[in-house]
Amino acid sequence: MPLFPIVHEDDDLLVINKPADLVCHPTKGDALSSLISRVRTYLGDGSRPQLVNRLDRETSGLVIVAKTPDAALELRRLWEAGAVVKHYLAIVHGAVAEFEGRIEQPVGPDEGSCVAIKSRVRADGALAVTQFRRQSVFQRGADQFSLLDVQPLTGRKHQIRIHLSHYGHPIVGDKLYGLDERCYLDFVQGSLTEAQRAVLILPNQALHARQLEFVWRGTEVIFRAVPESWFLEFAAGAWTERWNKP
Repeated sequence: MPLFPIVHEDDDLLVINKPADLVCHPTKGDALSSLISRVRTYLGDGSRPQLVNRLDRETSGLVIVAKTPDAALELRRLWEAGAVVKHYLAIVHGAVAEFEGRIEQPVGPDEGSCVAIKSRVRADGALAVTQFRRQSVFQRGADQFSLLDVQPLTGRKHQIRIHLSHYGHPIVGDKLYGLDERCYLDFVQGSLTEAQRAVLILPNQALHARQLEFVWRGTEVIFRAVPESWFLEFAAGAWTERWNKP
């Protein structure tokens, strides 16, 4: 089994299409349990790779790895300066009425939740801004879903998931910000039931980091990654354009 799909590689960068259900940093000791440990295995002894951006465990898509300290420093400065344009694909519950929209709502800890890591929209939270454009509305059985192109303009933890849930269109398969947060607790404990899986519909949250665009050492670069088969199959026919085009 390959360690990960490679989108681009040169002396400074390794661009990966991270699979869903893979953490970026290790929670276990084996060489395949996290993305960074797989990267170290791939690059070999003496390598010192650094993840420039990170994705949630169940979010698939583009992760940039710096192979050298100089590249890591340059790339992090780009991220911190907001000079990186990020596009995600999201499949959400319901028919999104607006063709495009902007969600500008502060986010902070959800102290009313039984899940310690959960956040929510709250007036005293940190500024968070998410733009979206509806690609399609489609039907599966009796239910409607929407495929969105989402652009986060800030980088808060779980921002896209929080904002879309607050907007009334949670991401399909999201165990924490979806229809029932108990799904997350039972998933962590390994006791997710078939009934809960049926409510979630998809094995992972349908959020995919599909495009990164920035100027790298004087040249504009665009990296794109196609979603995994379970995402594509559920949204089949929902987008008439090619998946790897902006």
